[in-house]
Amino acid sequence: MTLPKDETPALDRRSLRKLMAAGLIGSSIEWYDFFIYATAAALVFGELFFPDASPLMGTLLSFSTFWAGFIARPIGGLVFGHFGDKFGRKPALVTCLILMGSATFLIGLLPTADSIGVLAPIALVFLRFLQGIAVGGQWGGVILLLTENAGRDRQGRAGTFGQMGVPIGVILGNIVFLAVSATTSAEAFVSWGWRIPFLASAVLLPVVMFIQLRVEDTPVFRELKSHSEEAADEKVAQAPLKEVVLKHRRPVLLGAGLLFGTNAIFYISIAGVLDYATRDLGVDRDELLAITLAASAISVFVIYFSGGLSDRIGRRPPILVGAAVIALWAFPFFWLIDTAKLPLIFVALVGGLIGSSLTYGPLAAFLAEMFEPRIRYSGASLAYQLAAILVSGATPFIMTALLAATGSSASVSAYVCVMGVITFLSAFVLRETRTKDEIRGEAGRDLARTD
Repeated sequence: MTLPKDETPALDRRSLRKLMAAGLIGSSIEWYDFFIYATAAALVFGELFFPDASPLMGTLLSFSTFWAGFIARPIGGLVFGHFGDKFGRKPALVTCLILMGSATFLIGLLPTADSIGVLAPIALVFLRFLQGIAVGGQWGGVILLLTENAGRDRQGRAGTFGQMGVPIGVILGNIVFLAVSATTSAEAFVSWGWRIPFLASAVLLPVVMFIQLRVEDTPVFRELKSHSEEAADEKVAQAPLKEVVLKHRRPVLLGAGLLFGTNAIFYISIAGVLDYATRDLGVDRDELLAITLAASAISVFVIYFSGGLSDRIGRRPPILVGAAVIALWAFPFFWLIDTAKLPLIFVALVGGLIGSSLTYGPLAAFLAEMFEPRIRYSGASLAYQLAAILVSGATPFIMTALLAATGSSASVSAYVCVMGVITFLSAFVLRETRTKDEIRGEAGRDLARTD
């Protein structure tokens, strides 16, 4: 398979910096909206929406509603991938941001089971489903706006401004939850305090307006559209989703495999451990949220480093190293968690998130480069969101179920190790999209410009 290369010019530095800032802010708020659900599911949704269930069953049911968002993500990736390949990256992204903000805000207004009975969890699942559709379409839009505007030699670094939104979203969510918890009583937090983080999603609106009014679509898509209008053979794919499914199944499946390890350890770190350590190990909720915040802050810098490094040495090496770290750290991770000592839990989270971030940093550029521009939104989104439904949403549920069935965290460690091995093998099998000849050529051009 001949891998696609983008020859379109990059934006000027000033415009690119504005776009990167908008992409980072928009992605961070979007993921904040998606992840505060995980925190609320671990802390309060069980008793508010499933009050008749036991604590364990309430947690399982709460995490099953969390999973609904991930089931919806491939749908969002398919729908908006098709839309983005046919009509443009920007309109698809703006629509997703509006949908996410609206669904999150409405969760903050949702009556609980005490008020409307069984309709409460049904409405919760529906809104979570809309969140999943939004984030499923959003990822492809923001990473393509960034990478397709950055120029060939900076795509890895540019893509991290979408990827860094994930840990920043976790940080923002934890800060808001900590602030609300610190300023309300335990009873008030359960009664109404948990709603504040969801209502705060209204701040996404200015970002939507900036992207809509000040950001143009990518030069890659504009060139495709121009060729389509001028030439008899259509360059913009008329059925991009169908083309991806029929002709590009291998890169989609292997691309999804790239995310198995990073998704498993990440969602265990931000959701599974929060429930396990507070409910089974007796760790203080606020202190655990604080160290999760600190560990997530470290991962922001590792993602940026890893993406930038992939521009210089290739996409696969950082992914392979990160996958190896995830697999090798899986058992020490839970040995440290099981001590119930906060400093050791922090070490466990940092080690796991470093492995996750090394893998995750180059993935925006790598997944985009695996597909030609005319089907890129559909192909990259389908690969990314397929991993979401298979691993991301299932992981907290699987972790809770394994702990209940075996009584030992070793079973969860084994699960994480297997996921890391799958990511390593997927990266090993895939062809490098950032070749040594290409890197040397760009280094030579940079040297010539300095002479």
